[in-house]
Amino acid sequence: MSLAFIVRAADWNHDEAAIAEIRRKVFIEEQGVPEALEWEKMDPVCHWFVALSPERKLIGIVRLTDAARIGRMAVLPDWRLRGVGRALLDAALHAAFALGFGQVRLSAQTHAIPFYARRGFIAEGPEYLDAGIPHRSMTLTLNHDAKDLA
Repeated sequence: MSLAFIVRAADWNHDEAAIAEIRRKVFIEEQGVPEALEWEKMDPVCHWFVALSPERKLIGIVRLTDAARIGRMAVLPDWRLRGVGRALLDAALHAAFALGFGQVRLSAQTHAIPFYARRGFIAEGPEYLDAGIPHRSMTLTLNHDAKDLA
């Protein structure tokens, strides 16, 4: 089965503007995150993955930090529920596995908890607000003896 999109590792120097555009549309405009909270000094040194439409336009993003945290997962509305988020998450998890991380963590918006739980993430601790949006911490232990991410 061929997919209508591709996922690849991003090159920050080449993809920064397109990544910023997705973040602006999804987090700042759609979700109302204050702009001052969206941009971080660590962005250029993170491992970014992008999803591209058949026309090679960015439609989704995710990042993995060197502290084994997955974040900034965003998919444009027209591409949601089409497997883009799952493919981006899998790219980040494969990278975490290759980097030898034993666990990965993320801060999930509460409506997205079932999405991450389907991939094996476990919700931990109480709900909290991040940029005014309800979240919960989630963790996934990577089994380096298993073949599912190898």
